[in-house]
Amino acid sequence: MIESILKILLVTATIYHATPEQTDDTPFITASGMYINPECPQCHRWIAVSRDLEELGFVFGAKVKVTGTGYLDGIWTVQDRMNPRWTQRIDFLVNQDIKGGRWDNIKIELLSY
Repeated sequence: MIESILKILLVTATIYHATPEQTDDTPFITASGMYINPECPQCHRWIAVSRDLEELGFVFGAKVKVTGTGYLDGIWTVQDRMNPRWTQRIDFLVNQDIKGGRWDNIKIELLSY
């Protein structure tokens, strides 16, 4: 399969869990309205993006190839939105047994939207 890359950026990546402390009072519903499987949030391979990235095409449902994080590299789908205080950032939805994670200058490639 040949991938058509629409946009490439360098951003900071972090992780988040589906908990009220890290989301809102509906931790198993993303900003796009999708329901998170509480048994395995990471199985969805969903990311949240900072709002400035939405303006560049990284919108709900967009497929994004991530490179530079090691075990989290690969294709992810935008299904959530980050707090307005963040810019140039993505957040991986992961299972709660994964603790901590921050990567600077990782490459994200917009594949479709």
